[in-house]
Amino acid sequence: MADAKPEEIGHHPPMDQLQGFEYCIDSNPSWGEAIALGFQHYILSLGTAVIIPSLLVPRMGGTDDDKVRVVQTLLFITGINTLVQTLFGTRLPTVIGGSFAFMVPIVSIIHDSSLTQIVDDHQRFLQTMRAIQGALIVSSSIQIILGYSQLWGICSRFFSPLGMVPVVSLVGFGLFNRGFPVVRRCVEIGLPTLVLYVALSQYLKHILLKHVPILERFSLLISIALVWTYAHILTASGAFKHSTEATQFNCRTDRANLISSAPWIRIPYPLQWGAPTFDAGQSFGMMAAVFVSLIESTGAYKAAARLASATPPPAHVLSRGIGWQGIGILLDGLFGTVTGSTVSVENVGLLGSTRIGSRRVIQISAGFMIFFSILGKFGALFASIPFTIFAAVYCVLFGIVAAVGLSFLQFTNMNSMRNLFITGVSIFLGLSIPEYFFSFTLSAQHAPANTRAGWFNDYINTIFSSPPTVALIVAVFLDNTLDVKDAARDRGMPWWVRFRTFKGDSRNEEFYTLPFNLNRFFPPS
Repeated sequence: MADAKPEEIGHHPPMDQLQGFEYCIDSNPSWGEAIALGFQHYILSLGTAVIIPSLLVPRMGGTDDDKVRVVQTLLFITGINTLVQTLFGTRLPTVIGGSFAFMVPIVSIIHDSSLTQIVDDHQRFLQTMRAIQGALIVSSSIQIILGYSQLWGICSRFFSPLGMVPVVSLVGFGLFNRGFPVVRRCVEIGLPTLVLYVALSQYLKHILLKHVPILERFSLLISIALVWTYAHILTASGAFKHSTEATQFNCRTDRANLISSAPWIRIPYPLQWGAPTFDAGQSFGMMAAVFVSLIESTGAYKAAARLASATPPPAHVLSRGIGWQGIGILLDGLFGTVTGSTVSVENVGLLGSTRIGSRRVIQISAGFMIFFSILGKFGALFASIPFTIFAAVYCVLFGIVAAVGLSFLQFTNMNSMRNLFITGVSIFLGLSIPEYFFSFTLSAQHAPANTRAGWFNDYINTIFSSPPTVALIVAVFLDNTLDVKDAARDRGMPWWVRFRTFKGDSRNEEFYTLPFNLNRFFPPS
């Protein structure tokens, strides 16, 4: 057999912007289509908005009524933070929602001896919530200072395309525990959702209705609606009546107890749980989660820029976004959302699945979040979707974000043993170390760091339980210390350097300029 000619092998030149998107960051579909797409993003954001309070509020001593109020508050603040971030922050089409990165210090606060000894459950819930609020308010200063002082922008100058590959990839890959391990808890509804979503979004995407690829753009909404209806039929017919308690919780559509507990109309307001309480140890521990949120959001912003067909955000824009995200965590503390904020990875993945990177769509979704958080009964109806259904679509959406991270390899030299070493070791350790912390905690009933200093335990256990954070520490250290002298081109720096400053590329002004001519007062650097 004759050897393949070089021209037959094919060459795919690196591309600054991802191609094939119908609408990029600053182009918009029709209003009707944009509203439907915004509603789809709202539905997707419900998974995290419901599961975090469902995990934490009962452990704090709260009732179903308390859980509903927390879900409403979290959705309300998610909507506000998303609007602010898309208008004045990075301006990327990102949803800023609740974060699992805060779970370690929050659980530590819940188990604090001064709180566990409170006999009355409702009082214990209120006091725990106030302690969490105080820790969030203090720790939010980390992102506010790093963002508005431009310190994070300066730190980002040590990042290269090679160093960002493990970080962005593990923003997606690192969430594998929220994918099929959750789907298996109720394969009766999880597996059909996964199969249907892949079929509609990929195999049937060329079916058009009035020149619109309707199945591709609304595959998530259609899949969730069909399987939710199917799950409701199974629930009503008694299919899960004799199943285990765990199966019923994950499969039935009437186990969330949200609709019956939700008020018709309620507007969340600051300090609704009472005045926050402040403890130095709890605040220091929460700062580790804020730092992890900062790193995970940085990776997610890089992915969102690519999936919105925009250029990588310059250092000034990235810092601006982190500053506003810190303000968002401050709002979390003031309103009492029970957790801090970060970029919603699943909504970033949906940009790629729909091939719609429009900023307006995300702003409309923020409007839905605020609207349905106030109209409690209607919001609770949608929030009763079993989390297993969300986990099924996460399998696709997290994978898309991870693949975007791998796409940064096109700007590097992967025939370099140095680059192969850095990429492989940082991805492997980014998965392996957090998995060790997770498995150790399950077997020993406490995390690996278990000293008398609670804040120190929270620091270590939070940072090393985050795959993107571990990957960034390893990758950036190796990339800036290992054979750096002649490796600039191999690392992808000639391509990367022009996106460091706002004026380094003419397209930055189109994508990242502030609205209402605010750049006059806040000139980019």
